[in-house]
Amino acid sequence: MRFSELDGRAVGVWGLGREIRSFARHLAERMPAARIAVVALDDPSEALPEELRGVPVTGPGAAAVEALGACDVVVRSPGVSIHRDELRTLAARGVPHVTATGLWVAERRGRRTIGITGTKGKSTTATAVAHLLRAAGERVELAGNIGRPALDLLDLDPEAWAVVELSSYQIADLQHGTQVAVMTNLYSEHVDWHGTAENYRREKLRLLALPGVEACVLRPADAEAVAAASKTARRLPFETPEGWHVTEDGGIVRGLAAAAPHLAAADLPLRGRHNAANLCAALSAVEAAGVALPADLPAALRGLEPLPHRLQTVLTSNGVDWVDDSISTTPESTLAALEAFAGRDIVLIAGGSDREQDFTALAAELARRGDVTLLAVPLTGPRLLDAARAAGVPAARTATCTDLGDAVAQAHARATPGTAVLLSPAAPSYHAYRDFIARGTHFRELAERLIAGA
Repeated sequence: MRFSELDGRAVGVWGLGREIRSFARHLAERMPAARIAVVALDDPSEALPEELRGVPVTGPGAAAVEALGACDVVVRSPGVSIHRDELRTLAARGVPHVTATGLWVAERRGRRTIGITGTKGKSTTATAVAHLLRAAGERVELAGNIGRPALDLLDLDPEAWAVVELSSYQIADLQHGTQVAVMTNLYSEHVDWHGTAENYRREKLRLLALPGVEACVLRPADAEAVAAASKTARRLPFETPEGWHVTEDGGIVRGLAAAAPHLAAADLPLRGRHNAANLCAALSAVEAAGVALPADLPAALRGLEPLPHRLQTVLTSNGVDWVDDSISTTPESTLAALEAFAGRDIVLIAGGSDREQDFTALAAELARRGDVTLLAVPLTGPRLLDAARAAGVPAARTATCTDLGDAVAQAHARATPGTAVLLSPAAPSYHAYRDFIARGTHFRELAERLIAGA
């Protein structure tokens, strides 16, 4: 379904996120014969934003099914799972559900659009793609899960590029693909929303096979991605010897020829091998779009900086770096963060909401390193600590903390000049914080107050 097809329709919306607010505004401005008939909320007492004031509100469950069942379509906030019983019932009755991002992608037919997803690295990769396109002289907008809501690009020039970061929540019922589809990597995540790890992977991988996809950028090592990719689309592999890949010394090169385009490790603006891999994906995506990369790649990458809460050094005091990597909500991403500080003493603050994470590999790495002290915070921290001790990490290099404030205080007491205090939780934050941004911001505030009072 396209946004322009909503004129004259009765629309139900579920949720009050920024996508829904953008949708309500654009519907009122552009589709005079359409109307939002009802707003469904999990907490019906939640205050409506200005764009939705005066619209009837319903609660979840049977009430939502009854009210939304009278609509022609339901536009859901990405946070509302397609696996909810209410949406299943509505779909069985013939009431489709979409996201505002899905409406925009269909409206543009995916043309000159680069969709980027992955368990980790999609924000960094999307930002790098947009940065490289601008360096190549292209007009480009960054939208979706990062940047502006996609519907805010309804008036984007058809010849400009849109780089759209897409979460699994947005892909799950996406009906039209982007011209270029990028998969950075694929781990287990968001089981609470998708129901099972298998659902998560299947719904994430849908991006590679949707109508309109002309090129797929993926890692050949991700066998599921290779199998899921459109059989009619071109495939541009990265992290393979034939494509853009990370060298043993941490640089980036394309292909195996002696004169192959390359970037030395010193030329890379982002820390860590995982970010070098993200840059490989970004370079491949630009080539998949048919845009010539700038001849001077080091110059083209200047000004590309770490995104907030992604291995971001937020404070340096007395030779100690305080590093916010709150975005790391999986053990795999925390492993990548540790690798980025190879050779340095680390005080690692880890733990958060439980999503049945497997800490085996992370615990083994903590035991192997010998230079990492683990400070475990609720809820998953104690489980990670138990796994670390079982793997051979000495008790002296572990401690249990009551909360993030306690962890920051203990980190300050343990850190010596040259140490990196690393918040890389290997878990989301929803039991204690609204999101990873709130957690990372609090980490910085706690560290700043502690250092100022020392």
